[in-house]
Amino acid sequence: MKKRYILPLLMLIFFANCEKVVDIDVPSIEPKLIIDASFEVYFDESPVTANTTVKLKLSADYFDEVIPTVTNATVFVTNLSDNTIINYADTNADGSYEPITAFIPLDNTAYELTVIHDNETYKGKATKIKSTPLTSVVQGDETLFSGNETELKVDFTDVGPEENFYLFDFTNNLFTSIEDRFFNNVDYNFSYFYGEDDIDLPTVVTIKMSGMSKDYYTYFRILVGQSGQNSGGPFETVPSSLLGNMINTTNDDNFPLGYFHIAETDTFTLVLVDKNE
Repeated sequence: MKKRYILPLLMLIFFANCEKVVDIDVPSIEPKLIIDASFEVYFDESPVTANTTVKLKLSADYFDEVIPTVTNATVFVTNLSDNTIINYADTNADGSYEPITAFIPLDNTAYELTVIHDNETYKGKATKIKSTPLTSVVQGDETLFSGNETELKVDFTDVGPEENFYLFDFTNNLFTSIEDRFFNNVDYNFSYFYGEDDIDLPTVVTIKMSGMSKDYYTYFRILVGQSGQNSGGPFETVPSSLLGNMINTTNDDNFPLGYFHIAETDTFTLVLVDKNE
């Protein structure tokens, strides 16, 4: 009876002896400056407020778990209509630069962001993109494939007749960008579904809707497709080949990553519950 086990035992020894450990040599690259400057102007509030934070990081190798922050840069924004300057400071030394004085970007005004780091100067320009308020955001009853998804029903009226692009932030670094090609200047509604791993119910979520330029729309769709939406958001792991609208005016070869964008933004906060309970 013991002879039945000879062949399997020989095969196990053969495959165990053939096993090799392969070391993959991933080339190290010079760190690039990542500039995350997506300004949000909450136009539907009274008084109007804004988030105009500039976040600076350095790119890291693929397997690095820590993304280095940049805390020693000089950052300021110039109003190009009158050349006034808004200075920034990183008071918490965490790579997040805030304006020293109150700053609400104006309509029809071009702004230039300047970042000076490691003796090199980076610049980019942006003008505030208009948006529209959210009409309603409610929890729906529908699900998708697993039956455990949570539906969010979003409604708004498109600003027409011009071409518009919108960015939706559904909390937890979950984003959707859309264009108004098929609903120009009319009321539009759609459903967004959270997966069962996206949120823990019950929970409070804040939905953001922002206007986007066409260039930023294209950039963002590629960015999310290449880097994913989780693990700190799309700007955590910006692909080294994806260039934004910031340029290095000192050294063309050392181009930065990231984007400078200003948009009107509306928010809507609601409580999501588990309807299966």
